[in-house]
Amino acid sequence: MEELLRLSLSDLAERLRGGRVSPVELMEAVLARIAATQPTLNAFTALREREALLADARAAAARIARGEARPLEGVPLGVKDLEAVAGLPHVHGSRIYRDRVATVTEVQIERLQAAGAIVVGKTNAPEFSYTAITRNLVFGVTRSPWDLARTPGGSSGGSAAALAGCVCPLVTASDGGGSIRIPASFTGSFGLKPSFGRVPRGPLEHWDFGDTAVYGPLTKTVGDAALLLDLTAGPSPWDPNSLPAPGLSYAAALEEELPELRIGFSPDLGYAVVQSDVAAAVEDAAQVFAKLGHNLAPAPGGPPPLGREWGMLGAFELAAELCEYLPEREQEFGRGFIAGVKAGWKMTPERWREIGDQRVALNRWCAETFERFDLLLTPTVPYDPPPATGPFPEEIEGRRQPWAGVASFTIPFNLSWHPAATVRAGLSKRGLPIGLQIVGPRHRDDLVLRAARAFERERPWHPHWPAVA
Repeated sequence: MEELLRLSLSDLAERLRGGRVSPVELMEAVLARIAATQPTLNAFTALREREALLADARAAAARIARGEARPLEGVPLGVKDLEAVAGLPHVHGSRIYRDRVATVTEVQIERLQAAGAIVVGKTNAPEFSYTAITRNLVFGVTRSPWDLARTPGGSSGGSAAALAGCVCPLVTASDGGGSIRIPASFTGSFGLKPSFGRVPRGPLEHWDFGDTAVYGPLTKTVGDAALLLDLTAGPSPWDPNSLPAPGLSYAAALEEELPELRIGFSPDLGYAVVQSDVAAAVEDAAQVFAKLGHNLAPAPGGPPPLGREWGMLGAFELAAELCEYLPEREQEFGRGFIAGVKAGWKMTPERWREIGDQRVALNRWCAETFERFDLLLTPTVPYDPPPATGPFPEEIEGRRQPWAGVASFTIPFNLSWHPAATVRAGLSKRGLPIGLQIVGPRHRDDLVLRAARAFERERPWHPHWPAVA
């Protein structure tokens, strides 16, 4: 049954609906795979009771037998720890919330459940999603199925490990500075950070003034991502930033041929420090679009480097959320995490204004870029995955990394709200996945998906996934 877990989500869902795969057998396979890989990958933090899961699987089988199957009928779903599912732990990887259980279910999860998915449990994430290495003081370290000594990235690292390790066929992920695209790149998966507001968030406990975080697909294939976006996109009263229904099917859009496009390529956005074999693989991958007949040209200049500004926004938001616990319970937080949070107290009106001015400069650069080009290509992450317990490298091949270097290519498009995807571009000299980032104009998630699908046809990466015990 483990071969079932190597299938794409679309293929697996079709086999379930057609009666060629039993939801009960699939659930048994997922539970067995979780048990087998938990000591190595440590992808999951909590599971629902086995009997409840099997009862849900039997109910899905009955719906299929009656001809009432929904698009994801009987598909097991792993939910990132930071997303709420009523009745399951909602810990945020933090000892401060160790015993907290969610009382509500977020909109994205409700929509996936309405499509037939069965929540299995929660996947690991760093404390409050603050870093791109998935480890915390409650649940420990999550490791990459490609190399257990390395991180699968973060903050959606547990979801990425479960997906790429063929543990769970469907997972959720979120991206506030690269938290879908970085783990997708590190694990050779497909990840899409949609346009801001495309997939609604909430209900939330605290208002989010930082406006950088989105929910989006982390999948084995581009088709899987389009399927999920079709099921989760659209407005919600819980999210005032949610966009209207897109008025199209993303899955259907994948069948349309791409017109001749103007595509810009930036190897470094003007400031990133990129590992040489990563740079070479990404440049070679970008040439796929030229071979397909598109106009590929260098993208001049780059946005202002906004890693510190992005970090200050996040620190200020977290400081506001956690101020009731500080300083009395400061020792319960991870040292690196709480140091970052305390930086939030340095926010001033002047600093807030500076960040706003920098975002204006970023927006100006984006406007000019997407007036000249239909798409922009960059590396997704500048180097190989760091060790599973950290730290991030301070320099690469003798060149010093900028602040938040791991997210050099991802942060700008969280701050600008543009859709951005990552596809597997190849493998590094260490045999680890490399990502090519495809960025599109705001609200053109369909164009980004179509470009990713065109690349996938030329350079397919599925079903080549790592073998892990």
